[in-house]
Amino acid sequence: MKTEKKKRYIAVGIFLLGAMLISGCTQNKRPEIANKDSETSQSTKEKSVHNHQHKHTHDGEFEEADVQNRTLHDWSGDWQSIYPYLLDGTLDEVLEHKAEEKKDKSFAEYKEYYTTGYKTDTQRIKIEENTIEFFKGETSQKAEYKYDGYKILTYDSGKKGVRYLFSTVDENSGAPKHIQFSDHNIKPTKAEHFHLYFGDESQDTLLKELENWPTYYKSDLSGADIVHDMLHHH
Repeated sequence: MKTEKKKRYIAVGIFLLGAMLISGCTQNKRPEIANKDSETSQSTKEKSVHNHQHKHTHDGEFEEADVQNRTLHDWSGDWQSIYPYLLDGTLDEVLEHKAEEKKDKSFAEYKEYYTTGYKTDTQRIKIEENTIEFFKGETSQKAEYKYDGYKILTYDSGKKGVRYLFSTVDENSGAPKHIQFSDHNIKPTKAEHFHLYFGDESQDTLLKELENWPTYYKSDLSGADIVHDMLHHH
């Protein structure tokens, strides 16, 4: 009888010891899993920041040999002018921040500068394959465009910029005959916004335009979205 009791105690003891060992192993593994998740999260954040830094402007400094040809695919999509957001005060926060940070112009001076720069009556642009449609009020003009190459400009500040040139295939379409994209990129890159120069005279005439550069962001963005992008991504 005593022998049977002793066997039972031994069995229970072994069972409890096993349970404790399993519990200990499980607890030891949990921090490793948490650390792995943390490392993955940190890696993702670093990767996102790294990609973002390379996605935007070269700040006007680049080797001319690095400039590459691009297609309209880089600007495909539905785009809205941000000029109305300047007029209704939505972008005031951005201009106030710029004036405070750079201290080279007052808020009023920045407002005047961007009013001239963003001014346009083309509220929306839609780009699909090689076709561009320009919307003014209730009317629109559409045309197919061909690539005319790029031009590298050097500004008075010493900084450089690249414009990508396109012209209409059908000059009687009613759409602007010549257009030039500038989005601070120098190689094939999907644009997040862009400045557009357009007119009917010639590409050379447009290349001389430095004060008016209508600017377009994705049409599905709200004014608040655009303000956030300008404050945190540029």
